[in-house]
Amino acid sequence: MKQSTLTTFAAVLAIVAFPVPSFGSQDANMSFFITSEGPGDGANLGGLEGADAHCQSLAEAVDAGEATWMAYLSAIPADGEEAVHARDRIGGGPWHNYGGVEIARDPDQLHTDDANLTKETILTETGEMVNGRGDSPNMHDILTGSTLDGMAYMGGEGYDNCDNWTSASDGSGSARVGHHDRTGGGENPTSWNSAHSSRGCSQANLQATGGNGFYYCFATTPPNPPSPSLLGAMRTVR
Repeated sequence: MKQSTLTTFAAVLAIVAFPVPSFGSQDANMSFFITSEGPGDGANLGGLEGADAHCQSLAEAVDAGEATWMAYLSAIPADGEEAVHARDRIGGGPWHNYGGVEIARDPDQLHTDDANLTKETILTETGEMVNGRGDSPNMHDILTGSTLDGMAYMGGEGYDNCDNWTSASDGSGSARVGHHDRTGGGENPTSWNSAHSSRGCSQANLQATGGNGFYYCFATTPPNPPSPSLLGAMRTVR
């Protein structure tokens, strides 16, 4: 009996000590992820600057902070400022997920059906898959504030882009969201970046319709740029 107990304990210890990650190790070229957590205040991300800082912080926590990370978010014209378009904020690509899988080579492909964006390829900075429709809880509404082609979504009456990502107002305001699992309701149910608009800006509002305040982050600079000597060698070969 004692031997059996020791054997069982050893087996449990082995499982705890040597976990097997679901999606392998982080690829050195990771340049895209969906946030594993939002700031926790609904669509109040601290504006574009705060959202970018959150992307950078999450990347640094997994040793990917050498690149410059930006949030895939648009802003509507306000207070004399012009619109900001998500597609113009994220660099030129290509972008790879946690496992090194290319999701798009450039902004143009990213905003077409040729982009490799699915629930299985849109992973967090830690390599996890985010719950989608059919999972509990559903968290497939991803904040973007954007149109299908990555421009600022102007919306209609009552649309305020959650005060350009500074409001967590309960039951008022709205922000455009996409479906990372490419399914659901709305005008464009299969769109990763512009499926429909939220019903309010608070954390509770976002969660009530299948969201959690998550958004996409892109590296605008290569995570591992070639060294000057390597670039020189490449030019010599050419």
